[in-house]
This record gives sequence, structure tokens and C-alpha cells, in this order.
Amino acid sequence: MQFTQIKPFEALNKAYRRQNLTEDQINLFKKNLHILFNDCDNAERKNEHEEHFKNIVSDFLKDTYFKGSHFINIEKRKDLVIHNDKTAASNVAVIIEVKRPSNKTEMLTKEKANAKALHELLHYYLQERYLNDNKEVKHLIITNIYEWYIFDGADFERFFFDNPILKKQYKEWNEGVFGVNKTDWFYQEIAKPFIEKELPELSCTYFNLKEIEVATKKADNTDDHKLIDFYKILSAEHLLKKPFENDSNSLNKDFYNELLHILGLEETNDIGKKLIVRKGEGRRNEGSFLENTLNLLKIRNRLSAFENPAEFGETEEEQLFSLGLELCITWLNRILFLKLLEGQLIKYHKGDKAYMFLNNEKIKDFDELNELFFEVLAVPIEERTKSVSEKYGNLPYLNSSLFEESEIERNALLVSHLKDRLKMPIFAQTVLKDSTGKKITGQKKTLSYLFEFLDAYNFESDSTAKIQKQPKNV
Repeated sequence: MQFTQIKPFEALNKAYRRQNLTEDQINLFKKNLHILFNDCDNAERKNEHEEHFKNIVSDFLKDTYFKGSHFINIEKRKDLVIHNDKTAASNVAVIIEVKRPSNKTEMLTKEKANAKALHELLHYYLQERYLNDNKEVKHLIITNIYEWYIFDGADFERFFFDNPILKKQYKEWNEGVFGVNKTDWFYQEIAKPFIEKELPELSCTYFNLKEIEVATKKADNTDDHKLIDFYKILSAEHLLKKPFENDSNSLNKDFYNELLHILGLEETNDIGKKLIVRKGEGRRNEGSFLENTLNLLKIRNRLSAFENPAEFGETEEEQLFSLGLELCITWLNRILFLKLLEGQLIKYHKGDKAYMFLNNEKIKDFDELNELFFEVLAVPIEERTKSVSEKYGNLPYLNSSLFEESEIERNALLVSHLKDRLKMPIFAQTVLKDSTGKKITGQKKTLSYLFEFLDAYNFESDSTAKIQKQPKNV
């Protein structure tokens, strides 16, 4: 058998690997690794039974990832299992075989993969697959606290359960056809010969937590980036193959829904067709971009500035909505473009935060946002005024029509006309959190809210994940 080991970063979904972690996640990981290492050392000194080491692994996984979301426990003779949800009634998703660090005889190695630990894991997998008809086993793990071997359930399905010879032998052994039902007999007479002679290949993700032990003990966070892949490889997103919102092929729903809220819009379903519409009566917020815009358009009678307002709709309400929405989309397109530009500038200058410009400190109101649109990016550097050059010296000239006043802006409104003092209620499912990790509540000025909201996401278009601070509560 060819036994192949791959590193954690090779096993992770590429989109998930790019996802940032928060400081809270890494700090919790470091804290629980300290506990894991200390408990393991103490248990080894006291020569504790293997059951004790199962509890150490269980506590680490619960406290770091799964508490309150997925049930973890011993199941019959299986050392540990992780269920698909918080109840024991749900199917087993991950099977874990735990060995004490000093048990070299039964533990597998790269040179000795055909070891008892693998035989046991195979037995527990076939129990789940054959006896329980469980098709939801996502991963299988062998660990001695420090070393982790993680196998994909799809490989066990393909190489073991789909093999008619092995499945027949397991069925006959389980039903007592061979006259003996001891597990050691299965290991020696069925599992070991099959792996040695019939199994062409098997791969797994391998890592040793001792590789990052030094990084976890550092008082500062200079080596925290080394922990990111190790954190993710044991997360529910990877082990249980759970979907995650930042897949590069899908729009992040959290981002999408909160952005609609800030704009003053909502998504509805009309006979199976999704539509974006103005929030309904009673749910509208005067401070949202759309309502702020519509109120000014109506009060200033800006529809009269257009030769043919009917091009925006049949009724005055439809016309105002279409005009207001087009203005908001124009402004939002510029802001999102600038957020991407900011991310690229920071990335190019190796994380230098001096290149951040789309925030409450630089852009305090809609007048300054208007200045950014038309007096900075649309103007060659040598032609900018002194005050603009001093404030935005790091920003390049963008020869783009995106930063030219549109005909609708000239006839209707500029973003500078919006009222700065208006506030918005924070979205109930906001991504913004306070210093304790709780979702913030209350109200914020709309522009400030938008900047903080965008700052909670990664716009650097980098394939390398980073550790980001929780969004600030201002």
C-alpha cells in the first residue's frame, strides 16, 4: 500500500483557506492548546489509562469548536465521535481513534501505516456504514494527542466499503460465520491482510501539534499566522464539510442582507422570483441611503429637472424610487470600488495601515465623500489642491468615468446633499461586534455604519488568510 501524507494547507478548501480568522478564535485556540499540552503531560507522568486521553481530546475539541453545536462523546467501543448536530440522535459525522502518546505499538506511522490503530478505525467505520447504514461519515481521525492523521470519509467509502471482498468478509465475521467474533481476530485475519495486499493506496492529512507549540507560548502575536491552517483543519467547516459563507463562487449572505438594510432595501419572493424592493411601510429608516435620497428628491422636486420623468416609471412614486435607486447604486459602486482599491494598496505595501482612507477618520461626512469622488481620484496628482494632497497623498489618479459626475447626479443630487445627522438602527443579524464579541445594537450615523460594516470584511483579494480584530464599536 502506498501511504501518502499531505499538509493541512493542501487539504483545506481553497476558498476556506482564504477566509480570515478573528483574534478571539486564535486566542481561544492557543489557550486550549496550552490546556491540552499540560493535561497530556500530567496524564503521561501519572501513567493514566487511555480513557483519560480520550477525555483530553474531547475537551479540547468541545471548548475550541463544537460546544453547543455538535455532540461529542464515546459511542459504544468507539473512542470518540462527533455528531452532525447537537444531539446524540443525529448521525455520526467524525470517528476518532485516540492513543496515548507512549503507545508506539498500536499507533500508525508513515513507515508503519498497517497498524492496529488503522484496523480499529476501519472496524468502527464499517460498523457505522454497514450496521447503521450511516452515509454521513465525513472524516476519520487517529491521534495520540500530538500527531493527527485525518482521513477523508470518501476515501474509506471508495477503498473499503465499496470493495465487495472486504464487505463480504466483514458481514460474515459480524454474523459469526467464521466461528469467532473477537475484534482482534478481525484485525489480524481480515483488516491487516486486506490493507497489506488489496489496498493500493491511502492518503491522509498529517500534522504534529508540537510544530506549533512554541508559537502558542509566545506572549505576543508575532507567530499567530502560523496557527491559522492548524485551527481550520479541526474546525467544523473542514471536519464536517460544512458550507461556509465566503465561498468565492457565492455571494456572502450576511454581507448581502446587511448591505441591503443600510441601503434601505429588502429581498422578496414573487412566485419563485427574487426581487429587490424598497422596504415596506413601517420598516423604513429615514437614515438609510435610499430614504435619505428619496426625501430630498421629493422636497426639492428634482423630477422636474428631467425632460421625460416617465422614463423612470409610470407614477411619481415609481419615478422617485427608480431615480433614487440609480443614484444610490452609483454611489455604492464607487464606494465598493474604493474599498477594493484600499485593500490592494494595503496588500501591496505589506499591510501598512497608512493606506487606509475609507473610514470615519478620513471621511467624516457626505461632503468629504463627495470630495473623495470628484476632487481626488478624478484629478491628476499634480492638479490637486494643497489641502486635498495633504489629506490623500497616498491615493493615485484614476482616469475612470466612474469618478465623473453622471448626468443623473447633475440633474438630481450629489452624495454631498445627503443629510449627515441621520442615524440608522443596526441590523439585527449584524456582523459588527463589541470588544466582548457580542453583536452590537442601537443606532449609528449611516456613513459611519457603512464604513465599519465594510471594514468587517476582507477586500484584499489575497489567497492567504489573516487574523483580524473584531469590528470596532464606535
